[in-house]
Amino acid sequence: MDHRLEDVIALFDGLFQPTFGTRLVRGGDEPLYLPADEASPWHRVIFARGFFASALHEVSHWCIAGARRRELEDYGYWYLPDGRDADQQRQFEAVEVAPQALERLFADACGLPFNVSVDNLGDVRVDREGFRARVEARAERYLQEGLPARAAAFRRALAAFYHGGEPLAAAVAAGRALLAPEARPGSRRPETVD
Repeated sequence: MDHRLEDVIALFDGLFQPTFGTRLVRGGDEPLYLPADEASPWHRVIFARGFFASALHEVSHWCIAGARRRELEDYGYWYLPDGRDADQQRQFEAVEVAPQALERLFADACGLPFNVSVDNLGDVRVDREGFRARVEARAERYLQEGLPARAAAFRRALAAFYHGGEPLAAAVAAGRALLAPEARPGSRRPETVD
């Protein structure tokens, strides 16, 4: 199965450009989320270096961010690059469990392998298997309790396209069917962070 960036971008944009004014954009070395501004009328989920996994990961962060967070650059969160100390690494892993769980579900919907990212090449010892277990447990909880609406819509569109063989327009329509509750003003779904 061919995993072209143009397809995942088309699926995301088809779902979320008309409903949330948001586009998925191929970027440079670092991922970034930018709200609409004078340079662009669209909110932009920018993934790193044309990596398919980066696109899925950055979309997972967007799917969890609440409306207030989506008005802030990088959702208003801190990010420390490689070389975090043990406490900083624990904080990083705590906020990465849910997005990486969604990323795993997105990768499954695409028929791709998933690898957790502890994202630290410093001197701190990292319990990769422990983190993997927490991500897997959270993914299973999402499957049992339900995904946030935007994540469910994206996952359905991915599965329809990659597993179901649907054309892009039909896959987008399948995902849009799940957006109606969240697109209504004032509605909320669990796991969105304002």
